[in-house]
Amino acid sequence: MPRILIIDDQKDVRAMVAIVLRVNRYEVAEADSGAAGLKTFAEGSFDAAIVDIFLGDVSGVDVIATLREQAPGLPVVAVSGMTALDFMEQASHLANVVCLQKPFRPNDLLQALRKAQAAASGELPAAV
Repeated sequence: MPRILIIDDQKDVRAMVAIVLRVNRYEVAEADSGAAGLKTFAEGSFDAAIVDIFLGDVSGVDVIATLREQAPGLPVVAVSGMTALDFMEQASHLANVVCLQKPFRPNDLLQALRKAQAAASGELPAAV
C-alpha cells in the first residue's frame, strides 16, 4: 500500500485529503506544520507527499526543497488556495512538482497524485 505524507496547516483540508486517500487504499501520515512534516518524513518511508504552499510556520516551497534534498525522486503535489503557482517552475528542486489549486475535488487530487508519480518516474513532465 503506497504511503503518502500530507503536510497542511488546515485541519479540515488535511482530514479531507486523508479520507480520500484512505478510501483509495493509500496509507496516510498527517502533519500540521512544515516542521512536523519534515520530522515525520525523516522518521518514515513515503511514496509521495502532498504539501500546502502556505504553511503557518514555514514556506511549503522550502519544505518541498528539503524533501527533495532527502529524496530527489519523491513525487510531490503542491496545493494552494491563495494564488497561481507559476513561481514553482523557477527553482530546479521544484521540477516535476504537480500543482493543485484549492478548492479541489477528490478526483482532482487523485489525478494530481498520479501525475506526480508519473513525472517523478520520468514517464511524463509535470503539468500545472
